[in-house]
Amino acid sequence: MTRECPAPARKPGAPPSGPVLAEAAVVFAVVLSIHAAVWDRYSWCAVTLAVQAFYVQYKWDRLLQEGNAVFQFRMSANSGLLPASMVMPLLGLVMKERCQAAGNQHFERFGVVVVATGMAVALFSSVLALGITRPMPTNTCAISGLAGGVIIYIMKHSLSVGEVIEVLEVLLIFVYLNMILLYLLPRCFTPGEALLVLGGLSFVLNQLIKRSLTVVESQGDPMDFFLLVVVVGMVLIGIFFSTLFLFMDSGTWASSIFFHLMTCVLGLGVVLPWLHWLIHRNPLLWLLQFLFQTETRIYLLVYWFLLAVLACLVVLYQNAKRSSSESKKHQAPAITRKYFHFIVVATYIPGIMFDRPLLYVAATVCLAVFIFLEYVRYFRIKPLGHTLRSLLSLFLDERDSGPLILTHIYLLLGMSLPVWLIPRPCAQKGSLGGARALAPYSGVLAVGVGDTVASIFGSTMGEIQWPGTKKTFEGTMTSIFAQIISVALILIFDSGVDLNYSYAWLLGSISTVSLLEAYTTQIDNLLLPLYLLILLMA
Repeated sequence: MTRECPAPARKPGAPPSGPVLAEAAVVFAVVLSIHAAVWDRYSWCAVTLAVQAFYVQYKWDRLLQEGNAVFQFRMSANSGLLPASMVMPLLGLVMKERCQAAGNQHFERFGVVVVATGMAVALFSSVLALGITRPMPTNTCAISGLAGGVIIYIMKHSLSVGEVIEVLEVLLIFVYLNMILLYLLPRCFTPGEALLVLGGLSFVLNQLIKRSLTVVESQGDPMDFFLLVVVVGMVLIGIFFSTLFLFMDSGTWASSIFFHLMTCVLGLGVVLPWLHWLIHRNPLLWLLQFLFQTETRIYLLVYWFLLAVLACLVVLYQNAKRSSSESKKHQAPAITRKYFHFIVVATYIPGIMFDRPLLYVAATVCLAVFIFLEYVRYFRIKPLGHTLRSLLSLFLDERDSGPLILTHIYLLLGMSLPVWLIPRPCAQKGSLGGARALAPYSGVLAVGVGDTVASIFGSTMGEIQWPGTKKTFEGTMTSIFAQIISVALILIFDSGVDLNYSYAWLLGSISTVSLLEAYTTQIDNLLLPLYLLILLMA
């Protein structure tokens, strides 16, 4: 990243710009790499989906430029449909392959359901774009119809009746979440980000409902249930208060007291009993016993607490600088915002090395805290609402154009998703050898190291810009080099990682994701770790 030179505006109806084509080329490289590694009918479906998503992305971009989209999307980026459409199908593909290698048939079928679900929500987003485009794009409709027909035909003969119903349930939830959240949260997402975030939420909500209805039969890990209930619970609480505060002022003391009381009622009266029903134990006692189970966990918790205090001190220091500054619009520089990337790297690396289950649960608790504080800031809940608005406004960038501030939540998700998404029953049977052993570090490498180094060196030393972007060749190269150095350090300190001569695949994966960082206009904190996770697991 370097000097901000705005790219020239593209006229409606013009062909895709160079950065969009370059981003698409990187995504196609990932899709073809996974296809070569898997080479089955599902990977052929992924290639077909990528082709149709590329054509439909152009239609979404045109809708955004002409202001004809159904909802208000974030305008400082392209639609991002292609990179977002491929995340869930590719993740399901590599998950299926790893679990098949480990002989875990249940999770192998789960991976197939993830593939089918990802393709279903991507096809829905494509149909939505084509349905509201005027005049109707005949050629793109033909391509999408052909691709959709092939995918539906193959999936119809690959899924059981129960799995088909599960995919349709997720699609129905996705439709309703789109209508609700995109209306309540204008300009917070691009179409691609909405597809990625709301598609993931829909899948999580459906999994929680499914497991709640079959709780007698299910024998899942309490950590998984904890994650599902926390994520769904926080989202439902947010929807409840968003609807409620449409009819009343949220900034008064009466509303604030009501907010805190209702949060306690919903948490203690709905979320905790729901979790108790799933894990057959008192959730609070289970959590306390889990957190303080070993001496190592106590040391890690103390260490993480000190890092949290350090992060708060950085925020307060920047606020003090703004108070002493003559400018009322003082903003923390981009390099200062990267301090938090270093802090999360220092947080996650010891957790991955020494106690991954503790990191799994701690990240879930941290996500709940972040979402709750964002509710307090957004609704101006007393006594902290206005203070949080003032403090967090220091760290805004062009991606926070909507009413919510999501970049810090995306950073937490990007670091945590590789830890959450790896199927542990399959990993425990030795299917994650070689470069796959680095999969939990995907967030650390892609965002904590790669994106941070690219930003710092690109903005301070970068001279050669990638065509059509503000990113620089020097930033990308130093990002790749820094990630390679980080891998070398991980090999030294983490005895559980052994690359087994898979250096070429690792270097190619890091380089590909670094190129994606250079060209994408989507939320890189969320997108880059997922693509690196997919490549490393393949």
